Amino acid sequence: MSETESNLPGLSTKLAAMTRTTGAAQVQAHVVVLMVAFSLMSYFDRTIMSIAAPGIMKEFSLSETEMGWVFTAFLMSYAAMNLPGGHLADRFGPRLVLTFMGLGAGLFTGLTALGGRPGLGSYLGIVPAFVAIRFAMGICTGPLYPSCARTFANWIPPSGHARVQGFIAAGAGLGGATSPLLFSWMISRYGWRMSFSLAAIATALLALWWLWYVRDHPSEHPSIGHKDRLSWQRAQPNSKRRNEEPTQWRQLFSNPSLMLLTIGYFAVSYFEYIYFFWIYYYLGEIRHLGHRQTVAATTMVFLTWMVMSPLGGWVSDGLVKRYGRKTGRRLVPIVGLTLGALLLCLGINMTATLPTVALLSLSFGFASCSDGPYWACAAELGGKQVGAACGILNTGGNLGGLAPLVTPFIASHSSWSWGLYFASMILMGAVLTWFFIDPCKVLSEA
Repeated sequence: MSETESNLPGLSTKLAAMTRTTGAAQVQAHVVVLMVAFSLMSYFDRTIMSIAAPGIMKEFSLSETEMGWVFTAFLMSYAAMNLPGGHLADRFGPRLVLTFMGLGAGLFTGLTALGGRPGLGSYLGIVPAFVAIRFAMGICTGPLYPSCARTFANWIPPSGHARVQGFIAAGAGLGGATSPLLFSWMISRYGWRMSFSLAAIATALLALWWLWYVRDHPSEHPSIGHKDRLSWQRAQPNSKRRNEEPTQWRQLFSNPSLMLLTIGYFAVSYFEYIYFFWIYYYLGEIRHLGHRQTVAATTMVFLTWMVMSPLGGWVSDGLVKRYGRKTGRRLVPIVGLTLGALLLCLGINMTATLPTVALLSLSFGFASCSDGPYWACAAELGGKQVGAACGILNTGGNLGGLAPLVTPFIASHSSWSWGLYFASMILMGAVLTWFFIDPCKVLSEA
């Protein structure tokens, strides 16, 4: 037998192993891409309201405060559904939860087109109709990120959690970056009602794609072979298809690190929601940029978020490998949030357009660097109760949804600058909490 022939069995074995690994990696990547797509569509569905808001306000003579109630109605119900959404993802698996979430979000995004006159506004009044529809929309959207956390806990090794969460957040950033261009064009060409209807169809189709392709756990996926399933189970021994144990709410709420993390995430979300809901209005109506400048500037703000959010997760995972979980998870949020607060204060005091947009974009970008570390830390602290722990985190975070209501209230009694200064002060509070958070205090040890 020649030397070449004698090496063939070993070569065949290596090629087979590479094929199995490549196939499993492709499935894993596909699952991550679908989570990113859900995040993108979620932000399409929520930011389209902020793009349509100036036109809706003019058409129905709504004040800033009235539109603030419409924004906040979504955020309050969205926040309320994070805890039950995380529990449902742990109990029944993220596949079904995200499917129903996507179909429901698509339904109420479409119904937003009926909020004015003619439509539900003719019977309920304009503001109550929009508030009711967006409140229902928030209920459907609430389980999104806790369910994604349950998914990546099942599918991704812990060493990649912050990185994957950074990509999921980047999907939201891509949605925020492209929605001003896309929806301002769609609204000008087809009207705001048709724009909501098209977004609704896209969301429902994504939900059906998720249902068809994704499984709760790698061991259930038909495209992953037996050997890959075994190696996955060895790499993640605590990963389960679904957690059938009762959720340990008392232990979760008595974990001081998880509670501090949640308080800090409230501050971060307060800061970020001002950008999500008011940056388009602020640049166009308060800073008096032209329409094209406003669209371009808003796009730049969200593109910066899209780039820096996964970068923050990647750096955080690298720091954890180098310095350990306790120090590694802290560094990115402490530095990023501090810079985010300072750059916002500088940006609102600039008079020239380019420095203003650059500083506001960098402010948002540095603050978003903390998204990956926050979610990775919550997943690590939660142990087997990943969905519930991340549900607590995002519930606290979405109480920051008061920002779209509080900020114009402060502006009406003082100025928009003071509303933004207040957001910067709140963000610095999040920095302080990280000095007392210990990511190593998992649920069983709390």
